[in-house]
Amino acid sequence: MATQSATWAYRDDHDDFARTYFRRFGDCVVSSIGVGTYLGDPTDEQDERYREAIADALRSGINVVDTAINYRHQRSERVVGDVIRTGPVDREAVLVATKGGFVPFDGERPADPGAYVRSEYLDTGIVDSDDLVRGHHCIAPAFIEDQLDRSLENLGVDTIDLYYVHNPETQLEANSRAAVYDQLEATFERLERRRAAGDIRHYGVATWDAFRVPADHDSYLSLPEIVRRAQSAADTVDNETTGFRGVQLPFNVQMADAFTVEAHEGAEDTQSALWFAHEAELSVFTSASIMQGELSTGLPDDIAARLDGDTSVQRSINFARSPPGVTSALVGMGSPEHVVENVAAGRYEPLGASAFDAVFE
Repeated sequence: MATQSATWAYRDDHDDFARTYFRRFGDCVVSSIGVGTYLGDPTDEQDERYREAIADALRSGINVVDTAINYRHQRSERVVGDVIRTGPVDREAVLVATKGGFVPFDGERPADPGAYVRSEYLDTGIVDSDDLVRGHHCIAPAFIEDQLDRSLENLGVDTIDLYYVHNPETQLEANSRAAVYDQLEATFERLERRRAAGDIRHYGVATWDAFRVPADHDSYLSLPEIVRRAQSAADTVDNETTGFRGVQLPFNVQMADAFTVEAHEGAEDTQSALWFAHEAELSVFTSASIMQGELSTGLPDDIAARLDGDTSVQRSINFARSPPGVTSALVGMGSPEHVVENVAAGRYEPLGASAFDAVFE
């Protein structure tokens, strides 16, 4: 797993970045730009491009790698594992994050996806049909534990640094909000036990809509309530502190709701997800930091003028690194060419607090 000594040594080896480039995650320090591995076809050719890109990123000053078991039908996890085991830096210098929640295929899309899900997960008892939403999403404890085991094997690591329950708001399409919180707590209990066993170091939730919509939205989940459920899970298994540490959500110039929508009850008032996370000392990892490449063509002029960077991509990354609570902005890096431009964004300062606030005035 990532360790304090190795990550701090990694930071010292990469001292040519701007002052706030490396940030704390627990007792470790991590780059505020991370490698995302979502996009791309499930092919050997794309595997090789990712392999080269991740290795280049680790050499260049990025030590956050984010993936999920369902990305590219488990291929992304396996490539990440290959690079972590054989790549250019020590495993203990790298924060490895992955996710479970969407039923993954194995290497490629099967000819009959429904038959695959039935034979692999339903007939084996890993998934109860009542827990399956849309035919491919489940956050029940037994399923998440099974996925964690598969991710450990795919990645070839002893410990996953940050394990997310993936898009729990999907369950709201078939279940009440109270039922989703109850199932999350049951799954958090299982993750707390796996943390005590050393299989994961931290856990959290990766979301798309849940934390950036108003409280009356169909996809809304309360971040404070989820934190309370995680603490209850830790108490149930007699862990001194909860392992709930990370939140992933989309944030960029066009999707700034996690900062602007106040829907989460803080100690004194209702707050945005980012402000609540900041005050609760949670680490936020932003997804869609450049809107899957859409922001590469340009930003609104008034915002671009406030941001440092040579390109629209670099300015977009620096916007995503600017809000309170953000530890790292994740950017898809499916080829070595992407890495050079993305890493260079870290040589510029992101917006300070007052300048960031001014964007929304």
